[in-house]
Amino acid sequence: MQTALVVGFDLDMTLVDSTEGIIATLAAAIAACPGGERVHIGRAEVWPYVGLPLDVTFAGLAPMVDPDVAIHEYRSRYGEIGVPLTRLLPGAVEALHAVREAGGRVLVVSAKAEIGVRQVLTRVGLDAPGLHPDVVVGGLFGAAKGERLISEGADVYVGDHSGDVQAARVAGALSVVVCTGPERADTLVAAGADVVLDDLLGFPKWLSTFLPGFRRSRVRN
Repeated sequence: MQTALVVGFDLDMTLVDSTEGIIATLAAAIAACPGGERVHIGRAEVWPYVGLPLDVTFAGLAPMVDPDVAIHEYRSRYGEIGVPLTRLLPGAVEALHAVREAGGRVLVVSAKAEIGVRQVLTRVGLDAPGLHPDVVVGGLFGAAKGERLISEGADVYVGDHSGDVQAARVAGALSVVVCTGPERADTLVAAGADVVLDDLLGFPKWLSTFLPGFRRSRVRN
C-alpha cells in the first residue's frame, strides 16, 4: 500500500513564469511559416494560450499556418529563445521543499514537450539536489495528465488552469490551483478546484494543514 504523499505540479505559470519565452518563441515560429509573416504576436494575444497544447495555440493565434510546420519551428527554437527567458515564480522552491520535508514524492506533469520541461527545470534550478522531481512528464494536458497521475499515485495536483483541475478530477486527486496563470479564481472554482491559492507562497502553510488528515486517512487504510 502506498503511504507516502505524492504531489504533482504543472510547470508553466505554476512553477515558472514562461510567458516572455513563449511569446518570443511563438513569434519566431509563426514568422518562419508560410503565411505567418504578417501575424502580430504579443502578450495580449498569447496570454490566454499560455500552458495550452501547441496545436490549440497555433489554431487560435495563426490558423492560416500549417500546424505541424509551426510546431516543428517552435520546438526547434524553444531551447534557444524560450528557455533563457523563463523565471521561477514566487514560492516554487518553497513548495517543492515542503513536499520533500513531508517525506513526499514530487511529480512535474506538463503540456510542454518533455525536453522543454527538463530544459526549463535546469534553467531555473529546480533540478538541483534535494529539489529535483522524482518524475518529469511532458506532452500531456487535461484528462491525459490525469491518466498519468493515476499511474503515479498522485494525491494532490497543483496547477493554474481548468485543464489542471480536470487532470486532478480524473486522477481522484485533490485539485490545488494558484492564480498566477491566465484563468481567474472564479473560473477555477467553477471548474471544480478544491483549494485556491494566490500563488505558491501559500502552499507550505496549506500543506501543513492538509497533512494531519492525510496521514490519519493512510493509517486507517
